[in-house]
Amino acid sequence: MPDKLSIIVVEPDRDRALLIVDSLRGAGDYDIHVISEVTGLARSIRAHNPDMVLVDIANPSRDTIEELALASGPLDRPVAMFVDQSDVGLTRTAIEAGVSAYVVDGLKADRVKPILDAAVARFNMFQRMRTELAATKKALEERKVIDRAKGVLMKARSVNEDEAYALLRKAAMDQGRRVADVAQALVSTAGLLG
Repeated sequence: MPDKLSIIVVEPDRDRALLIVDSLRGAGDYDIHVISEVTGLARSIRAHNPDMVLVDIANPSRDTIEELALASGPLDRPVAMFVDQSDVGLTRTAIEAGVSAYVVDGLKADRVKPILDAAVARFNMFQRMRTELAATKKALEERKVIDRAKGVLMKARSVNEDEAYALLRKAAMDQGRRVADVAQALVSTAGLLG
């Protein structure tokens, strides 16, 4: 996150929006934009491309929470949602939609900074987890392709698994490519040849 966060505040009520902006200004140096119209929210957020989105909803419904959360881009940035009342189902809906912080009992000036910090920390933690999961899935897929390629070589060359892997590794080094890429090419070619 940059030193000076840009924050979009989604709040249709002018007085509540001013309260939020004043709370934010008291908590730190932020670049703040207020969006009072929920229609076209996703477009407005994309246009500003903020570091964080704060959404204040007095009486949320499941549809409103899902729509606001998805429009706010919770996979792209931390989203903190403040509500006056909620239930377990609405909380679950917000968390499942990717909201980083879901605060019941509205927004209070003295809670803004710790909630912002918690939302950013939680968002960063989930981003690391998503990155690690994607890398693990890719490594697993590559391992499967390498195993299939070894099987092709074992059958075609009548060699054991270690020798098949050594052939793949040598071909990769000779071609200046990754073993997984050579394995994928071999598996694709073997598939064409039947």
